[in-house]
Amino acid sequence: MERTRTIDTTTAPAHRAPNTVWYTAYGSNTHLERLSHYLTGGRPHGAARAYPGSRDPRPPAASVPVELPGALYFATHSPVWRGGRAFYDPGASGTVLARAHLVTAGQLSDIVAQEMYREPGSDLDLSEVLGRGRAALGSGRYETLVCPGVLDGVPVLTFTAPWTLHDVEWTRPSAPYLRHLVAGLRDAGAWPASRIAAYLADCPGAVGHWTAEAVAALTAGR
Repeated sequence: MERTRTIDTTTAPAHRAPNTVWYTAYGSNTHLERLSHYLTGGRPHGAARAYPGSRDPRPPAASVPVELPGALYFATHSPVWRGGRAFYDPGASGTVLARAHLVTAGQLSDIVAQEMYREPGSDLDLSEVLGRGRAALGSGRYETLVCPGVLDGVPVLTFTAPWTLHDVEWTRPSAPYLRHLVAGLRDAGAWPASRIAAYLADCPGAVGHWTAEAVAALTAGR
């Protein structure tokens, strides 16, 4: 089993524009197959939308398992997945299982654009998030950048909503969407399948709708 990498939360990243970043996914992009459609384009299995892809279609140079302080919850309604989306609340108590992908800053910019149903092609200004640990690019659901620290001297970046998990109504995630989360976390190789299933079933939005057994069954026979 692979060792979970530790994010250094005590060292601030350099304020200069980085060439590479650890894009840290906690939702369906933990699954490399799903993430690949943001890079090369196309429609993921089980999704209702195709993506244009990134200016740089190369896969991540590395993908490693990490754990983030905070909580994962499901809210709003995705027309792509027909259910709740995953969001990260860095201020909540708990631990989020995640997967950090080493990508270029341009690839991260294009991933963020496609998450907001925009055309990729413009580079994000990362100076504020690197300097303050958080930056609001807009009021959209995935337009708040968060930098929880560094890994191997490279900034760890993710994005989430501007609200907290207590500010929004929770929404049941769909089976196709959860299947990507389960597959991505299992492929990371750091957590037993039983822990992954219990973790996802216990997240706000999934509680009362999904049991650990039902979540585990989504990828049975992989």
